[in-house]
Amino acid sequence: MKKALWLLLLTCLAATAADDKKVFVTVDKNNNLVFSDSPSPGATQVTVKDTATQMVPTTPGVSTSVVQESTKFEVAISKPEQQGTVRENSGTVYVSGQIKPMFAQGLRVKLYLDGKQVAGPTGNANFILHNVDRGEHQLTLELLDQSGKIIATSPVTTFYLHRASAISPK
Repeated sequence: MKKALWLLLLTCLAATAADDKKVFVTVDKNNNLVFSDSPSPGATQVTVKDTATQMVPTTPGVSTSVVQESTKFEVAISKPEQQGTVRENSGTVYVSGQIKPMFAQGLRVKLYLDGKQVAGPTGNANFILHNVDRGEHQLTLELLDQSGKIIATSPVTTFYLHRASAISPK
């Protein structure tokens, strides 16, 4: 049994390494088959046949772009809340977006503050805005597909940023 396994292993190795090279086989003093690429006394040449390889046709997977085109996405801003007040003296605003059904690979998000793009396109719906002026602001998110086409837009979210004034002492 061991001899058969060794023979099978060596044949497989010889077949993969052959690549139109000559292979010789001899029997050693323990009656084991020995394969070599160089002839030795009493060796016989082995004909190595090319293994027939059949390529299996790949089945096309479901294209994510087809799924995205047929899926109606909804985009919303969850933070800050609509008509909410953000109290932050540094002017930092944390924006969180929600995408339904689920954020898919290849989608990108852009963030607009007061009609101007301030972030994105990125593969994340969470943003940090720095040094935002105090007062009323509007946020909007746009969801883009792989080609950059807008596939969903969030409703406008209005929020109010309160910052301490440098000119009015406490």
